[in-house]
Amino acid sequence: MSEFAYIRFLSLSLLTEEEKQNKNEIIETTEQVLDAEGIECDSKISKISEDKLLEILEQVRSIRKKKKKTQDQSDIAAVTVDEAN
Repeated sequence: MSEFAYIRFLSLSLLTEEEKQNKNEIIETTEQVLDAEGIECDSKISKISEDKLLEILEQVRSIRKKKKKTQDQSDIAAVTVDEAN
């Protein structure tokens, strides 16, 4: 299901090069967003307007940004601990 959404993102040229390179992460995160939206099948995705797809992609980007920020903070904390030892 989310792979179909990914293909729609591609066909509408909505993805950045970085997002294209991280296909699996985009698909996994899209799955989370679609589940939250109650969208459960390809037939619903095929009928979604471009505006709604863009809204879904913006939610995907927001989640990825939060995950990256959390990961970066974890990495900084790990380096700080290593430096203290």
